Amino acid sequence: MRFIRGYIRGIDAMNRRIGRIMMYGIFVLMGVLLWSTVSKAFFVPSLWTLEMAQFVMVGYYILGGPYSIQLGSNVRMDLLYGDWSLRRKAWFDLFTVFFLIFYLCVLLYGAVSSTAYSLGYWGTEPFSFFGGLITGSEEVGHMEQSSSAWRPYLWPIKVVMIVGIFLMLLQCLSELAKDVLRLKGEAI
Repeated sequence: MRFIRGYIRGIDAMNRRIGRIMMYGIFVLMGVLLWSTVSKAFFVPSLWTLEMAQFVMVGYYILGGPYSIQLGSNVRMDLLYGDWSLRRKAWFDLFTVFFLIFYLCVLLYGAVSSTAYSLGYWGTEPFSFFGGLITGSEEVGHMEQSSSAWRPYLWPIKVVMIVGIFLMLLQCLSELAKDVLRLKGEAI
């Protein structure tokens, strides 16, 4: 039980810190959009602002998602759930979190595959590609770029997606552990 409580404390603390930092991402997004407006009105319009705003928004949402799950501020259908006891909510959450974990595992595999593709890997084993990059048996190929006029490389935002999905998966496991402790009648 000490390991489970330590896991919950560690993951919750890490995602709380990351989430609190990412809350300020909205100001970064506002700055990019403000510059876009000013440059269109007074200067030559910037090519990078639309995609940069999209990249900032992806980071804002995906890195802030685990904190949202931790706070319980994710979208739920509270028609029935809101009136249930804590024990009944824990049973329901214990059952439904497995669907979320499965979904996040599928998303993580897709994000890793997409990132490997953006680094020039054309095969079907993206995890072995990244292992090969570490050992030196694989090389980065032709890197994927956006089709816009700015043409940024896409791998950095895809790495952010991998990190965010992985953090969400860790937070879901923390929530699963909290539900198990609630069902055992222990304080969290």
